[in-house]
This record gives sequence, C-alpha cells and structure tokens, in this order.
Amino acid sequence: MSKTARFFESLTNKKVAFIGTGVSHTELIKLFLSKKIDVTILDKKTKENFDPKLYSELESLGAKFILGEVYLDSLCDFDVIYRTPGMYYNNPKLVEARQKGIVITSEMESFFELCPCRIYAVTGSDGKTTTTTLISELLKAEGFKVWLGGNIGKALLPRIESMSESDVAVVELSSFQLISMRSSPDVAVITNIAPNHLDVHGTMEEYIGSKCNLLDHQSAFSKAVLNLDNEETMKLSSRVRGSLSLFSRHEAVRVGAYLDSDNNLCYSDGRKTKTIINAKEIKIPGVHNVENYLAAISAVWGDVKTSSICKVARTFGGVEHRIEFVRELDGVKYYNDSIASNPTRVIAGLKSFNKKMIIIAGGYDKLIPFEPLAEPVNKHVKLLILMGVTADKIERAVTETPLYNPNELKILRASSMEEAVALAKENAKEGDIVSLSPACASFDMYPNFEARGKHFKQLVKGLK
Repeated sequence: MSKTARFFESLTNKKVAFIGTGVSHTELIKLFLSKKIDVTILDKKTKENFDPKLYSELESLGAKFILGEVYLDSLCDFDVIYRTPGMYYNNPKLVEARQKGIVITSEMESFFELCPCRIYAVTGSDGKTTTTTLISELLKAEGFKVWLGGNIGKALLPRIESMSESDVAVVELSSFQLISMRSSPDVAVITNIAPNHLDVHGTMEEYIGSKCNLLDHQSAFSKAVLNLDNEETMKLSSRVRGSLSLFSRHEAVRVGAYLDSDNNLCYSDGRKTKTIINAKEIKIPGVHNVENYLAAISAVWGDVKTSSICKVARTFGGVEHRIEFVRELDGVKYYNDSIASNPTRVIAGLKSFNKKMIIIAGGYDKLIPFEPLAEPVNKHVKLLILMGVTADKIERAVTETPLYNPNELKILRASSMEEAVALAKENAKEGDIVSLSPACASFDMYPNFEARGKHFKQLVKGLK
C-alpha cells in the first residue's frame, strides 16, 4: 500500500472538518468524501449566502455543515481540521483546539508530507507569483511534467495520486501557509522580505519567522536561493542547511545568477561563469522581472539547459494581471497591471517602460498614503485617468507637489471602467502605452483584483 493510500485509510475512522470552501478546499472536500471520510464543512457564511449549487452538490456527496457565526464553536468535536490560508493559524479558537489534541493542518502541509516528487517552493513579499510561474515554465520547457500549485494554480493534494517520482511540483507559499509548516522543499526560493501582512501577523518577527519555515526543515541535499540585494532575506543565510545560491541585479555572485555590467543575465557555479541572455531579450518588461528571472534561473540551474531558459525568456508573456500585454490597437499598446494595488507596484510598472504612459488608477481606500506616487507619476505619466473612491486622494498627492506641471500631466475623471477605457482610447496616440495601474484594492467596484483585470481586458479587446 502506498503512503498516500495509508494516509487516506487512516482518516476513514476520523471526523474531519474543513474551514471554508475556497478553491483548494472544494476539490479536497470532494476527494475526501469519495474516500468515504466523515466530512463537515465549517463556514462563516449562512446557508442563505452559500452557493446553492455547491451546497447541494456537497450535501449529496455526504458532507455535513456548520454555518454562520457559530462555525468555529465546535472545533473540539473533530479529530482533524483543515484550515484555509485565510484562517490565521494562531486564531484563539484554533489554539484552544490544538491544546486539546485536535490535529490542525492544511492542504499544503499534507501535500508536502505525501508528495512523491521533487518540490520547488517560492515565498517572498513581492515577485513570488511570477518567479513561481517562471520556474514552472523553465522546467516544462526542459520536458518535465510540472504540477503548479500552492497560492497559484490548482490545489495539489487532490492530484497526489496522479503524480510520479519523475514529475516536479512547483508551489508558491504565503506567510499564512508557511506559519504552520514543518516540512521544507527540495529547492527553496525567497525573493525578498519587506513589511507585509502585519495587520494579521502583528509583528515583523512572526512574519519573518513564517518565511523561515521554507528553509528550516531542508536537508543537506537541498538548495536554497536568496536575494543578495535584500538585507532581510540575506539575514536568513545562516539557516541554510544545504547548498546556497544567490541572485543579484547589482553585483556578481560566487554561486548563482546575476546581471553583469553589459546587462547580461549570467550564472556562476563557483568555478566558471556562463552568459545566458541579454535582459533586452526578455519578453516581459521591467527590471523587477529581471530579478524574477535571476531567482528562477538560480532555482533550476543544473536541471534546465541554457537553451530552454532563452526560449522561455523570449516567448513567455507573463502572468495574468501583472503588466500583462492585452492588445495593440492603432499603434497603442494596452497592459493589464491590476495586481498593482499599492503605490510600490505601480511605481515598478511605470519604470518598466521608457516613455511617458497613460494610466488608469484609483479604487478602494485601504487608507495607505499616495504621496510616494507624486514623483514617479509626474515623471513617467502623460495622462492620469482617475476613478473610484480614492480619485481625490491620488489627485491631491500628484498635484500638490512642485513637480506637477498641468501642461505635462493631464488628469481626467471616469465614473466607471467603461468610461476610463473609452477616455484612454480617445486620448491615446500611435506609440502610446495604456496601463491599468490602480494603486488601490478593487473592493469599491469589484470582488478582487482578478475580476477588475478581466473586466479591463474585456473592454480593451472590445474596442473598435
């Protein structure tokens, strides 16, 4: 009997609860029910707010439900509880359940325990989705069967029985997933560390501590990839158990990938250096994406040939909603950067192009300051189209500065995405670049940044 089969058999006499029915849990719940495991779904939504089709389907398969405000009141009635990453591991009710001997786990924790193949895992404050995707694309170009999951792609535990030892798994992991993990991947990548999610973690120490779990349980045969240009990341280098590869956009490294003075991406194995490709040949724009490539190359070096790296660099168009090229119409290029929900990401996007742009910005107010946008917007933007509840705040930030020149930065208002796209088309000239670069969350008009980006793309593709 395989390890996976023994795992599922061990749960047949247990009472298992799933907190939430997100993307990963819905598939997992169906799998557990197919194994004749006793499953109860715990969800804050009431039955009236629950997707009726999903409720009916899961109920017909044998699932039970505890819904509404009392959904966490009976945790001690279960033997095993699967939490979503959105459920904070140190939630007082989960802590109480753990203290009473209840198993609190997650889809990704179980996957790491059962995965039969090599695992590449990526975390970081920025760039982890693109870096994870690049690692996946590089390995696929080399001929590997790749399973992409974690914070990106599909849940992997429901696919565990289809995996073989010769495959590879590539996963993106957030701090919320890592905080409770006690297994580490074969190849661990930390893109960077900066203050993030402190509204949940409370302290920078807990946030960084969760990232450490990516490294702390590796073996001597593992590899870790760290960002030499990021001070907080490099502080973790002493925790590396196996081999250490670095990446840098600013200086040569002894072992790892770096950008040389001629703008070439290079790799050094400690003895000799290989020039791979010039940064100008990378299809996805932006110096931050050069960093993502350097991290990915360091991760796959030895498993992927230079020719495969070059092929992906020249052809891969990027991850959806991240400076994603949508179309060119009348000589105007349109990009979807809906992921840019804060000023830092917008600034990175503005610096990705060597000309003044037209950007659509504004949205839900997260109470973050927009003053950091003042200089880059006045320097890199020719037309700023503002929408949403933050329009006034953003306009004040970019106009109440000596840098503002109304003859060089035109500002227009739109009441909807439809109007914003129409204004962009009306004002754009051949050779211009238009980007959805919100600098805000989407919740005033859309459920998430993906829905916002998809609507923008739909409107742009519909332009005549």
